[in-house]
Amino acid sequence: MALMHEIDYQIHGDDLQFVEIELDPQEAVVAEAGAMMFMDDGIEMETIFGDGSQQGGGFLNALVGAGKRLLTGESLFMTVFQNRAVGKKRVAFGAPYPGKIIAIHLSEIGGELIAQKDSFLCAAKGVSVGIALNRKIGAGLFGGEGFIMQRLQGDGWAFVHAGGTLYQRELGVGETLRVDTGCVVAFQRGVDFDIQYVGKIKTAFFGGEGLFLATLRGPGRVWLQSLPLSRLADRITAASPKTGRGGREEGSVLGGLGRLLDGDNS
Repeated sequence: MALMHEIDYQIHGDDLQFVEIELDPQEAVVAEAGAMMFMDDGIEMETIFGDGSQQGGGFLNALVGAGKRLLTGESLFMTVFQNRAVGKKRVAFGAPYPGKIIAIHLSEIGGELIAQKDSFLCAAKGVSVGIALNRKIGAGLFGGEGFIMQRLQGDGWAFVHAGGTLYQRELGVGETLRVDTGCVVAFQRGVDFDIQYVGKIKTAFFGGEGLFLATLRGPGRVWLQSLPLSRLADRITAASPKTGRGGREEGSVLGGLGRLLDGDNS
């Protein structure tokens, strides 16, 4: 296992948060490209394949690690921010949309966290950012947001982002929670995750909740979000006026159903 960097941090803000990380000399943090908000002079950036947790494996191991990230829809590259100065320096990373940043020390939850693929923000260098494939039939065929997730492993700090309001819950042995697939942020190793059909076709089509729900079964801790990015994007798209044929504004009341009845399949 790679050597973990022991970083200090502070989370600022309420609904549009950022995390400020203090690095001792030679300490480093790894983050998704484009997440950085600001950094002190003396911190150097380096773009790397994968997450930088592979040590001594050479280019091939780094390339394999980077290739796994493609399965989650992420970039091949990540960015390492390392303090090359003689004193303490700070670097900050901003949340991508309104919500909460969650700081999780992996050693306190068994060394592993399974996270939604777009929730990871940054972590202490040495934390492995890989993939977690759900082998359940329901998740594999219909999972969409839940089939391929990120696996964070190590014993250092990791930071993930939850949209809207964060909800944390400790599930007991056999305790089950059914959740909209996009509302799952992360869960502890040991939590059983599957995606199941809701069971009522009328509810699925006209209830607005979709055909499938995520099922989380304890024991273990789960983190949920009230506003998934996909839901936010859908609402913004639905609320945006769209000029149809003849300059008519469409979709404000009936939305997609109105356009479907009108014969607009675009």
